[in-house]
Amino acid sequence: MGMQIRTKDASVPNYTLLLISISLATFMSALDGTIVNIALPTISEIFSLPMTSVSWVATIYLLVLTGCVLIFGKLADRIGFKIVFITGFFIFTLGSFACGFFPELFNSYGILIGSRIIQAIGGAMIVSIAPALVAAFFPMKMKGKALGLITMFAALGAAVGPVMGGMLTQYLSWNWIFYINLPVGCLAILLGMYSIPATPPALKTLSAFDRLGAVLVFIGIGFLIYAVSQGASVGWTNPHILGAAAISAIALISLLFHELRIPDPLIDFRLFTKRNFLIANLMLALTYFLFAGVNYILPFFLEIVRGLDPSRSGIILTALSGALMVSGILSGILINRYGNRRLCILGALIVSLGYLMFIIFSTDISISYIVLSLAVLGFGLGFLVSPGTNMIMGMASRDRHGMVSSLLNVERFGPMTLGISFVSMLFIQAIVSVGKYRNVTTSSPKDLVIDAVSTGFDLVFLVIFLISLAILALAILSKDEIHPDNMDSDEPVIVGV
Repeated sequence: MGMQIRTKDASVPNYTLLLISISLATFMSALDGTIVNIALPTISEIFSLPMTSVSWVATIYLLVLTGCVLIFGKLADRIGFKIVFITGFFIFTLGSFACGFFPELFNSYGILIGSRIIQAIGGAMIVSIAPALVAAFFPMKMKGKALGLITMFAALGAAVGPVMGGMLTQYLSWNWIFYINLPVGCLAILLGMYSIPATPPALKTLSAFDRLGAVLVFIGIGFLIYAVSQGASVGWTNPHILGAAAISAIALISLLFHELRIPDPLIDFRLFTKRNFLIANLMLALTYFLFAGVNYILPFFLEIVRGLDPSRSGIILTALSGALMVSGILSGILINRYGNRRLCILGALIVSLGYLMFIIFSTDISISYIVLSLAVLGFGLGFLVSPGTNMIMGMASRDRHGMVSSLLNVERFGPMTLGISFVSMLFIQAIVSVGKYRNVTTSSPKDLVIDAVSTGFDLVFLVIFLISLAILALAILSKDEIHPDNMDSDEPVIVGV
């Protein structure tokens, strides 16, 4: 696929308003991923559902969003970023209203699930092109700072989601966890209409949109997310899980062969033949994989081993998000001076140090040490995620910005789901291996023997630390490459993908 040089638009975009628009998108995406979980018990009670059923309110959103994000990233390359972004926020806002209003009006849980699907489609359109907007419209000297701020808002959304969800559910009603999106969505639409340049599509082609690829990627990723997210609760040998895994494998293998045959693929797998592109993507995927697993298991450690109540555990965990916000901004400022690779190495070193500090967690470990460990980890993540994202987007040509941007989001949502399941399985197997404890996999965590549980945490933290060394190795092996499309006119060219 030929390289196309980005030309300047007739009007210089308002970078401040454009950055606010993109930040709102990442904030709402992260917020909506965490704000709903706290209200699930209330929704379960209102619709008289078991927790296994009500969990689909969260699962269906992740499944549809991850399955659609690559489709809309490619679509944005063909029809333009502005129309996809604004349409996405409109659908997301409409879906949010439907989630809050119609289910209780018609007393239908099915309507809630359908509304979440609509919301997820809009969410996929928004998040698929957020990094691409930075790569396409910001000058090189501003890209790092912009991505740093976006990382901060993503961390802020994830951090305040549970707190905001709890307050809205307790003091207003569960409906307001969706209504809160309405004013933000309307503001983002107005800002997007004004601030995003109406540039022509980056990819000018007469070939038809890859409909078969879109179907295969949705089936493959969707069934994979379903199998991984539900396997731990219903059993990995359950026929539904095995069937979903088989369908996913067939669809993804078919997708690979199909995409390699067509001239304008939905996902250009040839990108991964470029050594540096593959290394950088593996680095970020492993980072999200470990972070999600740790984020899932830490509340159990704090409440079971340390005996803390949920509210205090939640406050302690904000140390991670707070440090990530600070380092996200700082890394954005330093990218232009030190480059992406150096900051990634620094971030990977700090992340490994944070995971190393987790290894000595025990029943008598001090709260201050736990907070320090979380802050170290969060600080390292900010120095790893922002430069890593900037490195990957910088290697992509202008006509692949949407595709690569959406790929980054798949690498975030997919590995995070896999990371949670991996840590859960590792934790259970570690407890079982202690021996002479029966029915531990079916008992409530609070009923387990503390020594056995502590052993499980010890193994989990050790394995996570060892895997984090692979992230460090990948960061060392990476290189700073910038595609000519992403260079300002007065900067030297370092050829990328």
